[in-house]
Amino acid sequence: MAVVTMKNLLESGVHFGHQVKRWDPKMKKYIFAERNGIHIIDLQKTIQAIKDAYDAVRKTVAAGKTVLFIGTKKQAQQAVQKEAERCGMFYVNNRWLGGMLTNFTTIKKSLLRLKKLEKMEVDGTFENLTKKEISSLAKERTKLQKNLGGIKEMKELPGILFIIDTRKEAIAVAEAQRMGIPIVAVVDTNCNPEGINFPIPGNDDAIRAITLFTQIIANAVVEADNEVGLKIIETLGDEDEDMENLLNTDISIKEEDKEIDIEKYTTEEAYKAAKEETFEDDDEDAQIQVDVDKVYNDE
Repeated sequence: MAVVTMKNLLESGVHFGHQVKRWDPKMKKYIFAERNGIHIIDLQKTIQAIKDAYDAVRKTVAAGKTVLFIGTKKQAQQAVQKEAERCGMFYVNNRWLGGMLTNFTTIKKSLLRLKKLEKMEVDGTFENLTKKEISSLAKERTKLQKNLGGIKEMKELPGILFIIDTRKEAIAVAEAQRMGIPIVAVVDTNCNPEGINFPIPGNDDAIRAITLFTQIIANAVVEADNEVGLKIIETLGDEDEDMENLLNTDISIKEEDKEIDIEKYTTEEAYKAAKEETFEDDDEDAQIQVDVDKVYNDE
């Protein structure tokens, strides 16, 4: 069961948006307040968005489709790779090559080339080549591995995309929209949520916030895989009454366990509880204590 609480979100700095002057007016409905020139995101809406995104990913994976994790900014690279590998899905964390979705046929040729180079290195082909040829092929393999290593085994278009920072990954968003692929994305206060099927309002710059969101989506994939496994076992059990009785005794899936556990208190109360850690209201000139992982770009 995936669990996310208001406390998790506050501790990860999910509620910190960008400077007021850099906001996108279309994010107005997701903004709770403004403090010392920084927009504060409404975590009640963030939690509801997480639930919707979680269910969407779980249903997509349960239907036999794949998830593509995308996050090429430095803060997201490690988390995206780690969580995608944990749940057995694909990822792009170095650079989005134009046409990865809209021209997937050509991308598959590059994937085949990467596999061929890896095979050549293992089967002894390199031993019959000169040092210059080996160096050239090694460089080509390294470059392909860097950009395409996360989708090396992807044989068809993904069923859904999970994106960190839609501004930086604008090309990926445009390609997914053109191909009709649903998008789950973390949208900060400087992003445009329109065109995103499942926008999750939140901080897309802090490493801890990115890691939290990525873990939640990976957990949805893992849960869906487990459900499919249980369904297969139950189907096999139908052929044998004794096995069916055993399964009914030992395996139970509670509907309430499939829901995300959310603490039922308001965003305003949560902010008051965390006020001492985030704001110093007694000092008019006090600056908001932003997480050290928080990075503001001037793009």
